[in-house]
Amino acid sequence: MSSKDFLKTIKDEDVEYVDIRFTDPRGKLQHVTVLSDQVDEDFLEEGFMFDGSSIAGWKSIDQSDMKLMPDTGSAYMDPFYAEKTMAVHCSIVEPDTGEAYGRDPRGTAEKAEAYLKSSGIGDVAYFGPEAEFFLFDDVKYSVEMNKVSYEVDAIDASWNTDTEYEMGNMGHRPGVKGGYFPVGPVDDGQDIRSEMLSTMKRIGMKVDKHHHEVASCQHELGLIFSSLTDQGDNLQKYKYVIHQVAHAYGKSATFMPKPIAGDNGTGMHVNMSIWKDGKPLFAGDKYADLSQEALYYIGGVLKHAKALNAFTNPSTNSYKRLIPGFEAPVLRAYSARNRSGCVRIPWTESPKAKRVEARFPDPAANPYLCFSALLMAGLDGIKNKIDPGEAMDKDLYDLPPEELAGIPTVCASLREAMGALEDDMDFLLAGDVFTKDQIEGYMDLKWEEIYAFEHTPHPMEFKMYYSC
Repeated sequence: MSSKDFLKTIKDEDVEYVDIRFTDPRGKLQHVTVLSDQVDEDFLEEGFMFDGSSIAGWKSIDQSDMKLMPDTGSAYMDPFYAEKTMAVHCSIVEPDTGEAYGRDPRGTAEKAEAYLKSSGIGDVAYFGPEAEFFLFDDVKYSVEMNKVSYEVDAIDASWNTDTEYEMGNMGHRPGVKGGYFPVGPVDDGQDIRSEMLSTMKRIGMKVDKHHHEVASCQHELGLIFSSLTDQGDNLQKYKYVIHQVAHAYGKSATFMPKPIAGDNGTGMHVNMSIWKDGKPLFAGDKYADLSQEALYYIGGVLKHAKALNAFTNPSTNSYKRLIPGFEAPVLRAYSARNRSGCVRIPWTESPKAKRVEARFPDPAANPYLCFSALLMAGLDGIKNKIDPGEAMDKDLYDLPPEELAGIPTVCASLREAMGALEDDMDFLLAGDVFTKDQIEGYMDLKWEEIYAFEHTPHPMEFKMYYSC
C-alpha cells in the first residue's frame, strides 16, 4: 500500500500500534513498536532512529546511530498481538547522508533488483522458495564446560512407536524417510499446517498448499513466487507465522537444517526466473525448453556454488544436511529429470512457468542475502556466457566411483564456504550490490560461529575416543 493508504488504514481500522521490523545480518527478524499516533507522513519520510551497535555485525558504539525507513508496501496486520498492530518491514539508511546502509540485508536485495534492471538483462527476477521445517513437542539443549547435550521429542516422531503415554499410544506414525504425503492419522499435522497457511493468507501472503515432508516431524507450506525483495519479506513472514502458530499449539518449530540424525534434513529449494518486457527470459528451445540465457544462468550458479554456500547454507549445521544419501544435492550438476544435482529444471507446460531450481540452499539462510547472491551468480553467468556443461540425466548417487569423482561438489563445511567466499566474491561486488565491507562483516560473524563450534567437544567424540 502507498503511504497515504497506510496512514488511512491505521485511522480507519483503529490501529493502536505500528511494529517496525528489520532483519539483521544473520537473518533474524527484529522489531520495535511505536504508538500509532506517532506515525504520520513525517515519520514515514524521516524514519525512526535506533542504536545499530546493539545489532551483531553492524555499527561500533561510536557510530551507532542508524535510521529505519518503513516500506509501506510491505505492511500487514499482525495476527498474533492482543492490541491491534500494523507491522511494516524496513530498510536501513545512514542518518547523516540518507544513503542505504551497506550491511543492511534488505537494502542488498533492493540493490540487486536495481542492478538487474540496469544490466539490461531483465526487468524483474522472481523467486519461489520451498522452506521446510520441523515441529517438536519438547526441546532441551545444554552447552556448558562439562556438558554438551541436546534432546528433541514429539509424540508423532518415528522413534516413539513403543513409548508409553497416559492416553495410550495409537501407533500411527511415519517411518524414517517415510513422511512424504501420508494422510491422517499417520500425518497428524493437518490442522496446525492449515492454520499456518490460513494465517498467511489472511495477512496478504500468496500461498497455495501444505503437506508433511519426508522426515519424521518435518513439514512444508507453499509460497507462490514473487519479486526478490518482496519474497525476502514474505519468507520472514513465513517463519514468523510458523513459529507463532506452533507456539500457540504448544509446539516448537525450527528451521535448523539438520536437527535429527539418520533422517532427511531441511532444505529450501529456490525457484528462480527472470522476465524482460513482460516475457519470460528463461523459456526457449534448448535443453528442457530452456533459453540460452537460462543455461548461462545455471552456469553461473554452478560456477559460484561454493561461494554461494556462505549465504545459502550459512550454519555449521547446514553441512550435516549436505551429505549424500538424504536427497541432499551436493553435486554441482543440473538436470530436468532427477533431484540429486544442485540445480533442477522443474517440468512445466507453460513457458511462463519456466524456471530453474537451486536445491542446495536451506532455510537457515538470510533470505535477502541468499536470493541476492543467487541472482548475482546467475547474472554473472549470463554476462560472461558461462557454459554449465552437459546435463546429468541420471541418479548421480548411483554413478560408479570413477565417474562420480569427476563431478565437483558444494562445500563440506562452513569453514570451507568462508574460504570459497574469500576467493570468489567479485561477482557479488558488481554494481555495488554487495560491498566488501558488508561481506567482511558477515564473515566475521560466521567465523565466530565456526570457532565456537570447532572448539566445543561433541558427544560423538566421547563415544569414539574417550577410551582410546
